Amino acid sequence: MKDTNQYTIHDPEGKPILVHIRPDRRLKKSVRWVREENGDILMRVPYRTPKQSISRLLEEIARQLKNRHQLRDRRTDEELQKRATYVNRRHFNGELSWSSIRWTTNMRNRLGSCTNGGTTDGDIRISDRIRGWPQWVIDYVIAHELAHRRYANHGPEFWAYLRAAYPQTERALGFIQGISFAHNEPLNADD
Repeated sequence: MKDTNQYTIHDPEGKPILVHIRPDRRLKKSVRWVREENGDILMRVPYRTPKQSISRLLEEIARQLKNRHQLRDRRTDEELQKRATYVNRRHFNGELSWSSIRWTTNMRNRLGSCTNGGTTDGDIRISDRIRGWPQWVIDYVIAHELAHRRYANHGPEFWAYLRAAYPQTERALGFIQGISFAHNEPLNADD
Protein backbone atom coordinates (compact mmCIF):
# COMPACT_ATOMS: atom_id res chain seq x y z
CA MET A 1 0.00 0.00 0.00
CA LYS A 2 1.81 3.11 -1.17
CA ASP A 3 -0.83 5.78 -1.89
CA THR A 4 -3.48 7.38 0.24
CA ASN A 5 -6.65 5.26 0.07
CA GLN A 6 -10.20 6.17 1.06
CA TYR A 7 -12.74 4.01 2.84
CA THR A 8 -16.10 4.66 4.41
CA ILE A 9 -17.18 3.62 7.88
CA HIS A 10 -20.29 4.63 9.83
CA ASP A 11 -20.49 6.48 13.12
CA PRO A 12 -22.69 5.19 15.97
CA GLU A 13 -25.65 7.12 14.53
CA GLY A 14 -25.20 5.49 11.12
CA LYS A 15 -23.73 8.53 9.36
CA PRO A 16 -20.95 7.78 6.85
CA ILE A 17 -17.43 8.93 7.66
CA LEU A 18 -14.70 9.07 5.04
CA VAL A 19 -11.41 7.56 6.26
CA HIS A 20 -8.22 8.55 4.45
CA ILE A 21 -5.44 6.03 5.03
CA ARG A 22 -1.98 7.40 4.53
CA PRO A 23 1.15 5.23 4.76
CA ASP A 24 3.81 6.85 6.93
CA ARG A 25 7.44 5.78 6.82
CA ARG A 26 8.02 7.14 10.33
CA LEU A 27 5.59 4.67 11.88
CA LYS A 28 6.91 1.18 12.58
CA LYS A 29 4.09 -0.63 14.41
CA SER A 30 1.48 1.80 15.68
CA VAL A 31 -1.43 3.39 13.86
CA ARG A 32 -2.44 7.03 14.45
CA TRP A 33 -5.71 8.67 13.53
CA VAL A 34 -7.30 12.09 13.96
CA ARG A 35 -10.66 13.60 13.16
CA GLU A 36 -10.25 16.43 10.65
CA GLU A 37 -12.25 19.67 10.74
CA ASN A 38 -14.54 18.49 7.94
CA GLY A 39 -15.44 15.33 9.91
CA ASP A 40 -13.27 12.95 7.88
CA ILE A 41 -10.69 10.76 9.59
CA LEU A 42 -7.03 10.70 8.64
CA MET A 43 -5.39 7.43 9.65
CA ARG A 44 -1.62 7.08 9.32
CA VAL A 45 -0.35 3.52 9.16
CA PRO A 46 3.14 1.99 8.93
CA TYR A 47 4.35 2.14 5.35
CA ARG A 48 4.35 -1.63 4.81
CA THR A 49 0.89 -2.29 6.24
CA PRO A 50 -0.75 -5.02 4.12
CA LYS A 51 -4.12 -4.25 2.54
CA GLN A 52 -5.60 -7.27 4.33
CA SER A 53 -5.12 -5.44 7.67
CA ILE A 54 -7.16 -2.40 6.66
CA SER A 55 -10.61 -3.85 7.42
CA ARG A 56 -9.49 -4.74 10.96
CA LEU A 57 -8.12 -1.21 11.45
CA LEU A 58 -11.35 0.34 10.18
CA GLU A 59 -13.37 -1.85 12.55
CA GLU A 60 -11.16 -0.66 15.41
CA ILE A 61 -11.81 2.99 14.55
CA ALA A 62 -15.56 2.30 14.41
CA ARG A 63 -15.36 0.60 17.83
CA GLN A 64 -13.45 3.55 19.31
CA LEU A 65 -15.99 6.00 17.87
CA LYS A 66 -18.80 3.96 19.43
CA ASN A 67 -17.03 3.97 22.81
CA ARG A 68 -16.50 7.75 22.62
CA HIS A 69 -20.15 8.25 21.71
CA GLN A 70 -21.30 6.17 24.70
CA LEU A 71 -18.91 7.99 27.03
CA ARG A 72 -20.08 11.37 25.72
CA ASP A 73 -23.71 10.42 26.36
CA ARG A 74 -22.90 9.38 29.94
CA ARG A 75 -20.91 12.55 30.64
CA THR A 76 -23.27 15.16 29.20
CA ASP A 77 -25.70 16.99 31.43
CA GLU A 78 -28.88 17.36 29.38
CA GLU A 79 -29.88 20.84 30.61
CA LEU A 80 -26.34 22.17 30.25
CA GLN A 81 -26.20 20.67 26.76
CA LYS A 82 -29.41 22.51 25.84
CA ARG A 83 -28.01 25.78 27.17
CA ALA A 84 -24.70 25.33 25.32
CA THR A 85 -26.63 24.61 22.12
CA TYR A 86 -28.62 27.81 22.66
CA VAL A 87 -25.46 29.88 23.35
CA ASN A 88 -23.75 28.38 20.29
CA ARG A 89 -26.71 29.09 18.03
CA ARG A 90 -27.41 32.59 19.38
CA HIS A 91 -23.86 33.91 19.76
CA PHE A 92 -21.72 31.78 17.42
CA ASN A 93 -24.24 31.13 14.61
CA GLY A 94 -24.11 27.42 15.45
CA GLU A 95 -20.52 27.20 14.11
CA LEU A 96 -18.93 25.40 17.06
CA SER A 97 -19.07 21.76 18.07
CA TRP A 98 -18.06 19.87 21.20
CA SER A 99 -18.25 16.29 22.44
CA SER A 100 -19.75 16.71 25.88
CA ILE A 101 -20.57 19.34 28.47
CA ARG A 102 -21.17 18.64 32.12
CA TRP A 103 -21.11 20.11 35.59
CA THR A 104 -18.15 19.12 37.70
CA THR A 105 -17.49 19.35 41.44
CA ASN A 106 -13.68 19.23 41.44
CA MET A 107 -12.80 22.73 40.24
CA ARG A 108 -11.69 25.01 43.06
CA ASN A 109 -10.66 28.16 41.22
CA ARG A 110 -11.45 27.49 37.58
CA LEU A 111 -14.95 28.10 36.30
CA GLY A 112 -14.66 25.90 33.23
CA SER A 113 -12.34 23.95 30.99
CA CYS A 114 -12.36 22.68 27.43
CA THR A 115 -10.05 20.04 25.98
CA ASN A 116 -8.68 20.33 22.48
CA GLY A 117 -7.15 17.23 20.92
CA GLY A 118 -6.57 13.75 22.25
CA THR A 119 -9.15 11.23 23.34
CA THR A 120 -11.13 13.82 25.32
CA ASP A 121 -11.26 16.36 22.48
CA GLY A 122 -14.24 18.67 22.89
CA ASP A 123 -15.06 17.77 26.50
CA ILE A 124 -16.28 20.86 28.36
CA ARG A 125 -16.55 20.95 32.13
CA ILE A 126 -18.28 23.73 34.04
CA SER A 127 -17.78 24.22 37.80
CA ASP A 128 -20.97 23.54 39.72
CA ARG A 129 -20.00 26.44 42.02
CA ILE A 130 -21.63 28.79 39.50
CA ARG A 131 -25.02 27.04 39.28
CA GLY A 132 -26.71 29.74 41.35
CA TRP A 133 -25.19 32.65 39.44
CA PRO A 134 -27.23 34.77 37.01
CA GLN A 135 -27.91 33.01 33.70
CA TRP A 136 -26.04 35.65 31.67
CA VAL A 137 -22.86 34.91 33.68
CA ILE A 138 -23.28 31.14 33.26
CA ASP A 139 -23.84 31.79 29.55
CA TYR A 140 -20.59 33.76 29.49
CA VAL A 141 -18.68 30.83 31.03
CA ILE A 142 -20.25 28.49 28.46
CA ALA A 143 -19.44 30.94 25.64
CA HIS A 144 -15.87 31.24 26.93
CA GLU A 145 -15.37 27.47 26.82
CA LEU A 146 -17.08 27.18 23.43
CA ALA A 147 -14.73 29.85 22.06
CA HIS A 148 -11.86 27.51 22.98
CA ARG A 149 -13.11 25.19 20.25
CA ARG A 150 -11.88 27.81 17.79
CA TYR A 151 -8.89 29.21 19.73
CA ALA A 152 -7.13 26.96 22.24
CA ASN A 153 -5.24 29.68 24.10
CA HIS A 154 -6.13 33.12 25.46
CA GLY A 155 -4.43 35.16 22.75
CA PRO A 156 -5.77 38.39 21.28
CA GLU A 157 -7.70 36.47 18.60
CA PHE A 158 -9.52 34.47 21.30
CA TRP A 159 -10.61 37.57 23.21
CA ALA A 160 -11.65 39.43 20.07
CA TYR A 161 -13.70 36.42 18.95
CA LEU A 162 -15.35 35.98 22.37
CA ARG A 163 -16.11 39.68 22.86
CA ALA A 164 -17.62 39.95 19.38
CA ALA A 165 -19.75 36.86 19.92
CA TYR A 166 -20.87 37.44 23.51
CA PRO A 167 -21.61 41.15 24.11
CA GLN A 168 -21.84 40.80 27.91
CA THR A 169 -18.26 39.53 28.26
CA GLU A 170 -16.93 42.58 30.15
CA ARG A 171 -19.98 42.70 32.41
CA ALA A 172 -19.62 38.98 33.23
CA LEU A 173 -15.90 39.39 33.92
CA GLY A 174 -16.74 42.23 36.33
CA PHE A 175 -19.29 40.05 38.10
CA ILE A 176 -16.74 37.24 38.46
CA GLN A 177 -14.09 39.64 39.77
CA GLY A 178 -16.62 40.94 42.33
CA ILE A 179 -17.42 37.43 43.56
CA SER A 180 -13.72 36.65 43.71
CA PHE A 181 -13.06 39.79 45.76
CA ALA A 182 -16.05 39.25 48.07
CA HIS A 183 -15.00 35.68 48.86
CA ASN A 184 -11.29 36.52 48.99
CA GLU A 185 -10.43 33.69 46.62
CA PRO A 186 -9.10 33.65 43.07
CA LEU A 187 -11.63 32.65 40.45
CA ASN A 188 -10.18 32.23 36.99
CA ALA A 189 -12.69 33.21 34.39
CA ASP A 190 -10.04 33.05 31.71
CA ASP A 191 -8.93 29.43 32.07
